[in-house]
Amino acid sequence: MQSIENRVLARIQGKSKGICFTPKAFLDLGSPEAVRIALHRLVKRGTIRRLTRGLYDFPKQHPNIGFLSPSPEEIAKALSIRDASRLQPSGAYAANLLGLSEQVPARIVFFTDGPARHVRIGRQEVILKNTTTRNMATAGRISATVIQALRHLGVKQINDQHIAYLRKVLPKNDKVQLKRDRIYAPGWMHRIIDAIAEDCDV
Repeated sequence: MQSIENRVLARIQGKSKGICFTPKAFLDLGSPEAVRIALHRLVKRGTIRRLTRGLYDFPKQHPNIGFLSPSPEEIAKALSIRDASRLQPSGAYAANLLGLSEQVPARIVFFTDGPARHVRIGRQEVILKNTTTRNMATAGRISATVIQALRHLGVKQINDQHIAYLRKVLPKNDKVQLKRDRIYAPGWMHRIIDAIAEDCDV
């Protein structure tokens, strides 16, 4: 058991602080029960935190305010690895990631093709929401985040400033991919995507 605990610890310490993980990340090191006991001991030692049932992190520490909450991406990524599923930021969070909104939503939603999940860490909620195959067709690409952000803003709220901003900040290869992926966007969005990627040939 001590050997398994040391191996679990070595794997955790080989990662950057702030990562989240589930017991599944260590099942190649020992039985589920042995891994559970190893993680429990590391929690008691203060090396890792138990965030909620079956979810842990290797916390970052700020010199003044103490341990920091894990990022929504780390929480969602750990759950997606456990479920062998894909993720896609959606709604207000997608808009925030792109800089189209300065507001960080309290409820952060990711689309997934795996099980639906709802995790609350402090005041933060991370929601994994089942969606259509169409919404997941571009998962993992920046074009998907753009499409979800534009959908959140809505056709009546998107203006020339939004378009000019995305045209400026998106690298050319991302704009090319966005133009290719417009077939997965609603019809009203096509002209907006064309305007964002107007300098790109597909």
